[in-house]
Amino acid sequence: MDMAVGIIVEAAFTAIVKSLMGDLIMAFVVFMLVRYVNKVKKAVEAKEEAAAVVEETPAGPTEIELLGEIRDVLKAKG
Repeated sequence: MDMAVGIIVEAAFTAIVKSLMGDLIMAFVVFMLVRYVNKVKKAVEAKEEAAAVVEETPAGPTEIELLGEIRDVLKAKG
């Protein structure tokens, strides 16, 4: 009789442990997946934001334009 009770308890305990471990592993995998997706999403948003800031800032004068201004100033002085 004790042997039968032991086998039934073992079967029930094994099912509980398998279910718990399966759920924990699934819960952990889903957590890591969501965490990775959020990290990628933040990186993409930061990249888009940086690109928008670069587009908004006006471009300064080119090297040729600066050299032309220096030339004009030197001509005016001399």
